[in-house]
Amino acid sequence: MADQVIRIDPFTPAEMAERAENVGVAKANLDGLVMFALAILAGAFIGLGAIFMTTVTTGAAALPFGVGRLLGGLVFCLGLILVVVAGAELFTGNNLIIMAFANGKVPLSKLLRNWGIVYAGNFVGSVATAAVMFISKQYALIGGGALGLNALNVANYKCGLEFLPALGLGIMCNALVCLAVWLCFSARSTTDKILSIVFPITAFVAAGFEHSVANMYFIPIGLFIQWFDPAFTADAVSKGAKVANLTMVKFLIGNLLPVTIGNIIGGAGMVGLVYWFIYLRPKRQAAAAAAAATAKK
Repeated sequence: MADQVIRIDPFTPAEMAERAENVGVAKANLDGLVMFALAILAGAFIGLGAIFMTTVTTGAAALPFGVGRLLGGLVFCLGLILVVVAGAELFTGNNLIIMAFANGKVPLSKLLRNWGIVYAGNFVGSVATAAVMFISKQYALIGGGALGLNALNVANYKCGLEFLPALGLGIMCNALVCLAVWLCFSARSTTDKILSIVFPITAFVAAGFEHSVANMYFIPIGLFIQWFDPAFTADAVSKGAKVANLTMVKFLIGNLLPVTIGNIIGGAGMVGLVYWFIYLRPKRQAAAAAAAATAKK
């Protein structure tokens, strides 16, 4: 033990690519029930970050616009910190499995299996968290109902986005989320991972980008309030809340569909495939060339 070397330097980008590939293989081969359970946890964890953000940004209109957004972004980081450090399966981060797929280590069937199961589990975890928060009546108890008004406005805004803006905001969001996960592959400690997460996640929230799993909490909590507490909703509307866009169709088709597509483009395409091309593709080409040379002998 005396000669054990403790390293504090980060892994290099080339080493990070190999780690990302190995993690992708492991994630793709998880048992289905375990994968689903871990995905439910991730949905709940992102929901906790969304709860923290909704609470902190309630009343933030009194602050300069950028300051309120900054605070909301900082506290939302709780969600991905829990996912990465505690261990859970998050659809948006799992877009990086594309690196293992592109390198031939994961078949398309297992890639799509992971994304499908994890997306469904994230939905269950996020919506269940929203249901618990509705039952708790926190939205009506905090700030004299100001928190509930904030929740309704956030949900209504998200449901009011048009397809192309929602797509673009989804692309930019998951580029930053997957960059946060990518940076975590450089980490040797929990502290390193947390610091790697904070700035990219704060940036996406502050900039108003759209995260599919977060929206599985933000919009259902607004829908639950609207559907099951009409008295509170009517009072909130009289105080300035907007609910005209809050429908299941606008949630699932108007927001979740384009945001999810955008998340895949931003995470798998703009981060995963780019880093595969830079660091893993040359190794695959070298291995193929070596195999071909061996076959000729």
